[in-house]
Amino acid sequence: MWVLGTLSCVLLSFLNQFFWYRTEPLTITAISAQIAVVPLGQLMAAHITDRIFLRGTRWEFTLNPGPFNVKEHVLITIFANSGAGSVYAIHVVTVVKVFYKQHITFFVSLIVVVTTQVLGFGWAGIFRRYLVEPAAMWWPANLVQVSLFRALHEREERPKGGVTRTQFFIIAFLCSFAYYVFPGYLFQMLTSLSWICWIFPKSVLAQQLGSGLYGLGIGALGLDWSTISSYLGSPLASPWFATANVAVGFFFVMYVLTPLFYWLNVYKAKTFPIFSDELFTSDGQEYNITAIIDSNFHLDIAAYEREGPLYISTFFAITYGVGFAALTATIVHVALFHGREIWEQSKTSFKEKKMDIHTKLMRRYNQVPEWWFVVILLANIAFTIFACEYYNDQLQLPWWGVLLACAIALFFTLPIGIITAITNQTPGLNIITEYIIGYIYPGYPVANMCFKVYGYISMTQAITFLQDFKLGHYMKIPPKTMFMAQIVGTLIAAIVYLGTAWWLMETIPDICEDKSSLWTCPSDTVFYDASVLWGLIGPRRIFGNLGTYSAVNWFFLGGAIAPVLVWLAARAFPEQEWIRLINMPVLIGATGSMPPATAVNYSTWILVGFLSGFVVYRYRPEWWRRHNYVLSGALDAGLAFMGVLLYFCLGLEDVSLSWWGNDLDGCSLASCPTAKGVVVEGCPVYN
Repeated sequence: MWVLGTLSCVLLSFLNQFFWYRTEPLTITAISAQIAVVPLGQLMAAHITDRIFLRGTRWEFTLNPGPFNVKEHVLITIFANSGAGSVYAIHVVTVVKVFYKQHITFFVSLIVVVTTQVLGFGWAGIFRRYLVEPAAMWWPANLVQVSLFRALHEREERPKGGVTRTQFFIIAFLCSFAYYVFPGYLFQMLTSLSWICWIFPKSVLAQQLGSGLYGLGIGALGLDWSTISSYLGSPLASPWFATANVAVGFFFVMYVLTPLFYWLNVYKAKTFPIFSDELFTSDGQEYNITAIIDSNFHLDIAAYEREGPLYISTFFAITYGVGFAALTATIVHVALFHGREIWEQSKTSFKEKKMDIHTKLMRRYNQVPEWWFVVILLANIAFTIFACEYYNDQLQLPWWGVLLACAIALFFTLPIGIITAITNQTPGLNIITEYIIGYIYPGYPVANMCFKVYGYISMTQAITFLQDFKLGHYMKIPPKTMFMAQIVGTLIAAIVYLGTAWWLMETIPDICEDKSSLWTCPSDTVFYDASVLWGLIGPRRIFGNLGTYSAVNWFFLGGAIAPVLVWLAARAFPEQEWIRLINMPVLIGATGSMPPATAVNYSTWILVGFLSGFVVYRYRPEWWRRHNYVLSGALDAGLAFMGVLLYFCLGLEDVSLSWWGNDLDGCSLASCPTAKGVVVEGCPVYN
């Protein structure tokens, strides 16, 4: 378990960080390792000696404890999960080194990465009783892995005229593996088939409407599993009601608010692209951020006044607004729909009569003492405060900022954990953390980023650990063994992720800056933009009384009101069960991944989610139960293995094909402004 688990964690950490900087980032999920380790585990069990060393002493051990079993497999997968999830704090290092070109040492970077990853253990330990033990907290994403474990380990009779789950997995895996050579290399336009642009190659309006990557994506379709699952996860693992909520939220933001604001020219919308995450001057040109930074890496107020106010695309402003609304909607929704349940669980502390079968069976094992989590939490907070004070010239965050970030994470872990455990969608805290520290401590971009990773990422890490706890809950893994696997896996992943990122930043020329290369760093670009808006310039000069976008703050109120309306409707019409399925945090926060996610990512994800969660589930329920989650795992694994193979066989040698089918979107005019007199290279000028 330890050998294969460590190997899986190291490989996934390296590969995911390696591909993360690319224009089309490839995320290799833990499912790839989950499948690959089966033959390796069986091979090791068959051939490694079962001799017992130091027999008769308290230190006796064996290299071969017996046949490769499902519990070992689960623990290896939990190791792999540590390497499969991105290490968000790497964004801080990348932005400081590459975008701002400021000094930060490897050691300080390692402190930030490790402390942000480990901090979540404390929150996870505190909220286990609310988010793991209740049967209502079912964590849909785990069902994919549980189904796959069953397919790989349980003996199954092949139905007459059909296939077993294992056979189905192999067939789907081979098809996914073979197919990805087309969108991954031979015919990359399959990533986004924006056919409207082909019909109107010289129309800015048509390309704004039809571009799947740079516009509204009307009619755009992605025939590439990485397009479908890259930002929102597998649509096959999303319950239909959650998919429907995302669809409504996406449609409202993308096809109602965005075009309405753009063609009414709200906030000079026509001066900028309709869909963009760039930072602009008032006349539509790229903003020179370097010019407004002084020698101490703070905002130069006089220089900012000379350069003029900073503008963003109206779509970018709207996405921040819906982020505000999603935050307040999460708090109100959980209070209204789950408040009584949380209160009762707090009072009864899960008496025996309230336990489901999984919780009863898990009581046979020794539980992880809560003080373990508390000690890790307090030690981590103390070390973080020391690091921020001692290396303040690099991190900029004062001690009180660390404590405030921890308080925010503690407050939001429970409500956001409930949303994730039920819907498989996780509303983010990134915007509110940026907003708070930006108002309190403006002009310090690194402090803003550090506050965000301590306030936001410690919460998301807690969610990840809780999801692993639930997986262990389903598979009956001893809690203490799982705890150790999570701790070791997290530390290994943090070191490998940072080492890989540092190596790439030191060896690839113009990484994240050369937009014609493969290494354009889309997610890091958005992170950099946020650090400028919230950290360097500060929300008061963007969304406050000194800024252009102050009206966006009304979204906070709208988000708080929306769940109340749903709750009142559910009370007024109790016989209409569908009303309770309206999940406002998911609906409002649907576009939280945009940018860097694009319209084609969402539209295709929603389409596949509809076909799986509604059509197949309703009309072929038996097939759905047997094969849906296995198919999800097979598609992930096939894409991952072919993606790695393509890179090492062709990418390293820079062997590429240049033809029209490899023009990703074919919508060169989609990013053009339409305001009169705005001059942008490659775009028509309107008079």
